Amino acid sequence: MKISDIYSEKKSLSFEIFPPKKTEDLENIDETLAVLCECDPDFISVTFGAGGSSNCNRTIELAKKIKNQYHVEPVVHLTCLHYDKKEIDEFARVLTEEGIQNVLALRGDRNPDIPEKEDFKHASDLIRYLKPKEDFCFLGACYPECHPESENKIREMRHLREKVDAGAEVLLSQLFFDNEQFFKFVEDCRIAGIQVPIIPGIMPVINARQIKRMVTMCGASFPERFQRIIHKYEDNKKALFDAGMSYALSQIIDLLVSDIDGIHLYTMNNPLVARRICDGIRNII
Repeated sequence: MKISDIYSEKKSLSFEIFPPKKTEDLENIDETLAVLCECDPDFISVTFGAGGSSNCNRTIELAKKIKNQYHVEPVVHLTCLHYDKKEIDEFARVLTEEGIQNVLALRGDRNPDIPEKEDFKHASDLIRYLKPKEDFCFLGACYPECHPESENKIREMRHLREKVDAGAEVLLSQLFFDNEQFFKFVEDCRIAGIQVPIIPGIMPVINARQIKRMVTMCGASFPERFQRIIHKYEDNKKALFDAGMSYALSQIIDLLVSDIDGIHLYTMNNPLVARRICDGIRNII
């Protein structure tokens, strides 16, 4: 099933997971997947590392497990900055052979240890290249508070419109902690002529050091209420987990009652996160 078909019928619930670093640890992810799939998600996205076929293999193996063993639609992240056309063609061939129809097209993070290739500089280049060749549903990433490398929000919106014009049918947002930032972003997208579903990405705060690193990478702002949670509970893991889950649930409920298109949850491969969120919104979504 193509992810774009979901939004003509319902709001979506989806999760993101990442492949274990060691191939043999793929077996241990079943506990997480079992809990996630009990929550009846519309799809589960699987992240993709830059550089090296082993990253791709682990992503595809996990996507196959999700599709064939748990009967949930996978979305495979596909980065392009460190790959050439021949390598991308091979990834696309494998995905098609495995019956995987949904691809989150990404540029990928720059890495000084991995050389960049010349064929693809932006996710829109990847979508534009594969769209005529493969029968994929392409999803794209978006940044409610602007990509850290963008010159300004106007330039960012132009690039996002290019991505949609190239063929992105659904947009998944980077994490954020201030819903007003997301609502304003969606309004700006609609004004810019971007009419595809825009799905907010939510990451519960359960580890202070991890969330600070993620926020530094993606440029999300810290609302005052969020800062108070981190400051008060960063040395108390259990209290931070409970407070962070409550904050995330309040975000999600506010988004759902504001008639957004769905929720995408960054699970960090923690089944307790997904279970707590799903229990909290079971009768809402």
